[in-house]
Amino acid sequence: MSSPEEFHAWDVRESGPADARRRVLLLPGGMCSTAFYDDMTAAPALASAPVRLVAVTLPGHAGTVPPRDLAMENYAALLGAFAAQRGCEVVVGHSLGANVALEMAAAGHFTGPLVLLSPTFSRTDEPKALGVADRLGRLPGIGALTWPALMKVLPRLVAAGLPAARREALVAEFRKNDPAFCRREIRHYFDYLDRHGSLVSRLRASGAPAWVVRGDHDEIGLTAEERAGLDDSPHVTMVTVPGAGHLVMVDQPAPVAELVARVALG
Repeated sequence: MSSPEEFHAWDVRESGPADARRRVLLLPGGMCSTAFYDDMTAAPALASAPVRLVAVTLPGHAGTVPPRDLAMENYAALLGAFAAQRGCEVVVGHSLGANVALEMAAAGHFTGPLVLLSPTFSRTDEPKALGVADRLGRLPGIGALTWPALMKVLPRLVAAGLPAARREALVAEFRKNDPAFCRREIRHYFDYLDRHGSLVSRLRASGAPAWVVRGDHDEIGLTAEERAGLDDSPHVTMVTVPGAGHLVMVDQPAPVAELVARVALG
């Protein structure tokens, strides 16, 4: 199989005018593919905008080839290089993809604006069930059994929160994930969160203009301290989208598309 470090091996979907003056990189969340951005990219604000949208599945997710190093820092370096190669001036990330985008800016791999859709700033923000799955996944013997069982249940849980019109297609993408990869990736992800404690200060120190976008019933938490730190940053704009959960760009694609177009066109 081709190495995912070679960009031609990646799952990439582009839309919008090929000669557009602005290019935007779209990073889906964990276990998701580029298909999770279809509703947003088809919304009028982006479909008619002079913006080239470059969506790429995080390598290893949704059945794609994983990189050799699953550390978040390596994902940030890889996607930073990809953004530079494609001439992307804005990065939009969802969930895990938002955390990769944040790390791209924090580590100096990207210097443009960020639109962070439901990022996680600390371990405590994640649902407890995911933390339990991570701890079980680290145990000898039982760890190898946990994620195959979990991946049989997760698609049904994900389906319950999806719009009926998109449910079948998006669940099919989710089912492509390899349980062994997910087990290793989640371990690296939580290790990254534990290294930093809270990523609010890391985002603030990057100096990147950032829009942190959350649905009004997002399943990902945000502590009062984290919220205060984000509100206090001159570079961060908090955006709440009514009628949306964690998959904000699927639940309410139009307002998210409008924001992305506004940021992209400056």
